[in-house]
Amino acid sequence: MSRIGRMPIEIPNGTTVTLNDMTNQVIVKGPKGTLEKSFDKAMNISIEGNQVLVTRPNDLKRNRALHGLTRSLIFNMVTGVTTGYTKELEINGVGYKVQKQGKKLVLSLGYSHPVEMQDPEGITTTIEGNKIIVAGINKEHVGQFAAEIRIKRPPEPYKGKGIKYVNEVIRRKEGKTGKK
Repeated sequence: MSRIGRMPIEIPNGTTVTLNDMTNQVIVKGPKGTLEKSFDKAMNISIEGNQVLVTRPNDLKRNRALHGLTRSLIFNMVTGVTTGYTKELEINGVGYKVQKQGKKLVLSLGYSHPVEMQDPEGITTTIEGNKIIVAGINKEHVGQFAAEIRIKRPPEPYKGKGIKYVNEVIRRKEGKTGKK
């Protein structure tokens, strides 16, 4: 039995979870918004009281793999509509800066032109000094947009310049040494 899959998901106050049995679609409504997702028909999803339970019909390898995944995705949906998700990025480097123009991020990253990125639907970005905070209710979309920002100028190992996650550790390398 999957350790993650067998754990029940608590539904907090102010959040409603509805299940369409025909398509195995879960709709989660909370104070921050609404998320919906369809899951594999092999998984048995049930709502009992203020808990969501995910069970699998048998021990086939595919069903064992889907069991924990389905439970984790539903848990992420419930957490997203109640508290939301954030990712923090940090810009390091001389002359590297970021500005917010409406729903656009304008990044000056040492290229010959500024890099402009439009906030996707459901994602908000805020700037605090040299930090970019990406926030939203969908964990997958928040992580994807943060990764797209980071890839514009990934951190390099010699001087540490670039865009990195706040908690990311960059393994630094030593530069060239002269002849002796």
